[in-house]
Amino acid sequence: MDLATDARSTAVLLSRVGERIRSRETLIVEEWEDITAWASDHVIAGPKGGATITEGYLDTGVPIAGPGAPLVSEFALMELVAVLGRSPDGGKAYVGRVIECAWRLPNVYNAVTSGRLAPWRAERIADLTHPLSAEAAAFVDRQLWDASGVGWAQLERLVAEAVLRFDPERAETERRKAADARRFDISETDEHGLVHLDGLLDAADGHDLNLAVSRRAEVLGRLGDESSLDVRRSKAAAELARQDLALDLLIPDPDTGEVVDTVPGRKVVLNVHVTDTTLTGQNPFANPVGRWEEGRCPITSAQIRKWLQSKNTTIIVRPVIDLADHLPVGSYEIPDRHRTRVVLRDQTCRFPHCTRPAQACDLDHTRPHAEGGPTCTCNEVALCRRHHRAKTHSTWHYDIPMPATYVWTSPHGHRFRVDHRGTHPIQSTSPPDE
Repeated sequence: MDLATDARSTAVLLSRVGERIRSRETLIVEEWEDITAWASDHVIAGPKGGATITEGYLDTGVPIAGPGAPLVSEFALMELVAVLGRSPDGGKAYVGRVIECAWRLPNVYNAVTSGRLAPWRAERIADLTHPLSAEAAAFVDRQLWDASGVGWAQLERLVAEAVLRFDPERAETERRKAADARRFDISETDEHGLVHLDGLLDAADGHDLNLAVSRRAEVLGRLGDESSLDVRRSKAAAELARQDLALDLLIPDPDTGEVVDTVPGRKVVLNVHVTDTTLTGQNPFANPVGRWEEGRCPITSAQIRKWLQSKNTTIIVRPVIDLADHLPVGSYEIPDRHRTRVVLRDQTCRFPHCTRPAQACDLDHTRPHAEGGPTCTCNEVALCRRHHRAKTHSTWHYDIPMPATYVWTSPHGHRFRVDHRGTHPIQSTSPPDE
């Protein structure tokens, strides 16, 4: 092996890597400059940044950067985000960071455009200054004339100082309301049927919870559970939930007054796409996969059997629904059986790059009901409220070349195909009309 030749090859390789990084950052800087120019052309200049009539429809200015930055057209922003290939929320946040730097952090913006500060570092700074007043943001920006040498801890201290200097009332309010940030979150289910817990508790509450889990985990061990301590603590927390005394209360239905006797235990909604023989384990070659609707994830037949065997578990099993059924009704209102089918078919909002679950979406009549469009699953599409408004009130529109496939066209002629594989830009043979 020729070590000298190998060293020269490595040097060339590393030089290429460095050159490509510089080229990539140059392209990102150019993208920032284009976004800034775009924002200048799409400022909503109504009273107090209010709604204005644009081309016959209502277009609202949205604040995507801090105080003092311009409000930009909501519908124009949707088109820009789609062209950038980003999700609606992620793209809106990204454009907001660029506008935050361009209008409220000129020193930071100049450091990016001159190549002295990496764009991703500037985005982190913009996230921290977004909630600040214009004066506080300007103070932070003045301290960051050479932002490349500032560490994250120093930056966070600088932002905290800015709040104390220019908005002491806010600082005191945040201190008083810190307890309102307490939370207890459970993540979506992963591919193994597990979830992560993340919470912020009062210190005394956290201490009590830790003691209760520890004691129950110790009892499980003494009763013969040979799992590790971590696993027993996980089981202990679940047992605490299933023995919630509030589940034993008789609570009247607020609409009907009916009193329903409830029992402790796990409540799980499943869409089971397996055969009965798979559930019983009699046919190992049958499809062993089900899907949990609330967790929006596939689960194994082994885990389904385990859930069925768990004490005090109530499980609703739904049969597979034929999504090709046509079930038209004569009214504008969409019945629940339609919603169930559309949710199972579309899974998420069908606007380009949007990932909001279909369960939380509106159902849009592709062809408006007032124009003769039927109330039928073949004419209903899941759209979140934001993108339902865009389709209804702007010039965004879509076609359905085949079931569950949607081809969207933006106001300036950019086209996107949305199907079960995601969003794919459709390259036009000629540039969009100006």
